[in-house]
Amino acid sequence: MPASPGLIIAAPASGSGKTVVTLALLRALGNAGVGVASAKAGPDYIDPAFHRFASGRACINLDPWAMRPATLANLVGAQSHSADLVLAEGVMGLFDGINLPGRPDMGSTADLAALTGWPVVLVVDAGRQAASVGALVSGFAKHRDDVDIAGVIFNRVASETHRDVLSAAVARATPDIAILGAVPRDPALALPERHLGLVPAGEHKALEPFLETAARIVTESIDLTAFQKLARPSRLVAPASGPSSPLPPLGQTIAVAQDRAFGFAYPNVLQAWRDAGAQIMPFSPLGDQAPAADADAVYLPGGYPELHAGQLAAAATFLEGLRAAASRGAALFGECGGYMVLGESLTDAEGTTHAMAGLLPVETSFAARRLHLGYRVATLTGAGPLGAPGNAFRGHEFHYATVVREGPGDALFEARNAAGADLGRCGRTKGTVSGSFIHLIDRAA
Repeated sequence: MPASPGLIIAAPASGSGKTVVTLALLRALGNAGVGVASAKAGPDYIDPAFHRFASGRACINLDPWAMRPATLANLVGAQSHSADLVLAEGVMGLFDGINLPGRPDMGSTADLAALTGWPVVLVVDAGRQAASVGALVSGFAKHRDDVDIAGVIFNRVASETHRDVLSAAVARATPDIAILGAVPRDPALALPERHLGLVPAGEHKALEPFLETAARIVTESIDLTAFQKLARPSRLVAPASGPSSPLPPLGQTIAVAQDRAFGFAYPNVLQAWRDAGAQIMPFSPLGDQAPAADADAVYLPGGYPELHAGQLAAAATFLEGLRAAASRGAALFGECGGYMVLGESLTDAEGTTHAMAGLLPVETSFAARRLHLGYRVATLTGAGPLGAPGNAFRGHEFHYATVVREGPGDALFEARNAAGADLGRCGRTKGTVSGSFIHLIDRAA
């Protein structure tokens, strides 16, 4: 079966509205009978959940810096063979990357476009410009020869006259780029935000009518037929050896925390564990559920435990379940929010300190906020469920919580940033319990 074609929805800058436009396109194409799958560039948990609600299909992450080429190729191949069309939403501005010397666009949406060969449709926030948009689109089109900007969508357009000025300017500057339409400025297309991005999809009581409204507006504003014709199959070829798991399965029966406090788990990692023969058993800490008594591993992914610290502290069955799992020798692994909950205490935004599981010597606080953001290379300092000492992984940090105290004990990782700078040791491990603030994405090699 031939691979389905794909497109990348990108923008000149963050805040241009590419997420809402992508969601609207996913729903509109689905309503029109197109089997459309989606992807999200870079490390992101929130936008993919919105994609899943919009399309009815699982969204995958594609990270050109953190993922091995084989991982990328396998993910693209699987998504391309399950749909008529693949839409990948970019991250930040098209050329915004890690900013390494000589490669400021390393790991950017542009890198993903170059690797896959998928054409780019640029979503331009035209709310504060008119004819100048021609120079902007022309500059983006010429910036990298290996990135094909095939179309443009104007967003937050004030009127038909405004749309005509924008279209004429781009047609003069870049006649080969398709002008696909103009989405009007409309308060109905706004989504609420929180400190890590959009308020998660599962917390929206009116998400379904929002998606239908957005789809209607986009259907009336964009030439969907012309949009689909721009798509091309990916040039990535999956290795004949088949996929390998991004992370070693933590056990044979893995209890995975899943609710509003622990929603930041990559679906492809969980699926890879299933493919390797592991059984995934979800449970809800906010529902005061304990991990399954027969689980030989417990995974606490990141999320928003800082917003539910009081409820988690009162969840006696959950906390005792974690302690019981540790006592019987199960492997417990926490990432970011999960790491905070495995610790001794968590201070919320109001300054109230709540007791957590007490399985790792760490105290964290959301009251004294400081942004920690960036890619990481994490190398194991000792043996554990993730493998032998020296095993390295690529991942990212994105949190505002700070460590108040990280007590005595063995560090889990030696960490470096994307430029190779030494960040020292991080995380903690004690017996079969371990964790850090790093969200792991893939093996480093």
